[in-house]
Amino acid sequence: MEKSDIRYQAYVSILEEELKPAMGCTEPIAIAYCAAVAREVLGGLPEKVKVGASGSMIKNVKSVIVPNTDHLKGIPAAAAAGIVAGDPKKELEVIASVTKEQITAMKEFLQTTPVEVEHIDNGITFDIIVTLTRGTDTSMVRIANYHTNVVHIEKNGEVIRDIPVNGEEEEGLTDRSLLDMEHIWDFIHTVDVNDIREVLERQKTYNMAIAREGMRGQYGSNIGALLLDMNGNDVRTRARAMAAAGSDARMNGCELPVIINSGSGNQGITASVPVIVYATELGVDEDTMYRAMALSDLTTIHQKTPIGRLSAYCGAVSAGAGSGAGIAYLSGASYDEVVHTVINAVAIISGMVCDGAKASCAAKIAEAVDAGIIGYYMAKRGQNFDDGDGIVTAGIEATIRNVGRLAKEGMKETNDEIISIMIGS
Repeated sequence: MEKSDIRYQAYVSILEEELKPAMGCTEPIAIAYCAAVAREVLGGLPEKVKVGASGSMIKNVKSVIVPNTDHLKGIPAAAAAGIVAGDPKKELEVIASVTKEQITAMKEFLQTTPVEVEHIDNGITFDIIVTLTRGTDTSMVRIANYHTNVVHIEKNGEVIRDIPVNGEEEEGLTDRSLLDMEHIWDFIHTVDVNDIREVLERQKTYNMAIAREGMRGQYGSNIGALLLDMNGNDVRTRARAMAAAGSDARMNGCELPVIINSGSGNQGITASVPVIVYATELGVDEDTMYRAMALSDLTTIHQKTPIGRLSAYCGAVSAGAGSGAGIAYLSGASYDEVVHTVINAVAIISGMVCDGAKASCAAKIAEAVDAGIIGYYMAKRGQNFDDGDGIVTAGIEATIRNVGRLAKEGMKETNDEIISIMIGS
């Protein structure tokens, strides 16, 4: 693929758009960011807060610890963190720099300021509306479809920004329809690694740091340490354990940032850490490792595109299949073996549901990475799932479309039921 090819530049841009730093689980951080923007527009601390959130947002914020809050959970905590201590210029690192005094102020704010949470349904999966009131002054900010997409701002009824929301289209981002596995394979073989080095080096640095912290500390259910105790220290176990440990740390208050993929830190960890572990074990050079990481990241993004940012379908499945593709590449696999790795992986584990961000995500990640590795070893032996095996159909692109259909359309009612269970309705 030549640099002049439209796909070459698009793939570089997609990596830059998707592999962004985030402090904490991205859904509560998106609420914190929205609230920080609203506070900036208001011009001071509010006397009343109202947070409207779609069901999938509520699901993904309910059970996860918000970093830099002394282990507070939930939508009111996320909003308070953004209002009291947020820097909106930092977007998904909005509460990366918080003082002890600000943490105390957050807790006081929550005790003295009413924070109303409302379940809203405007026909899109990802939707946040924060309204702040102080005396006769009000501000309102809306984020829709992805985590930093501020589509509406108003103060005292005067509209400052209004970007039409056309369903779940992600306007302003590079066209994801340009992604397909054949061109991704071409890209990772021909890309000038210097064009993607900075973004992937940052992904390696950030995500391995939180994985190592997860292995050192006591976070969540300590799935990483459990896997090593159960299975020993072989590379397959380490790949699963390190990815799980990164998630455990992230879901349970670790104050280290991660590089996300498709809007999710857990997916960013899953798509990168296992590939890095295998690259280290195999002793490949840095450029080869970055090519494998780019393959994993782009394969994950390609799978997630028809699914959407949030659904009842666990995003770790897509990222685990992506990491399987990256591991297969590092192991000398052919293109056919790589695409069958992805097909095999999603055939194994596509039934895994997302019931929100929380400690058990780490165990799901371990299983998703294992499915990716099993998928590769199946492909290596020519033992693949074929057209007609469940949702698997002829060709990688058709299978990815089937998975997207299952996740986005088929699991709508599942998502609604999960949300009802979680909010007790």
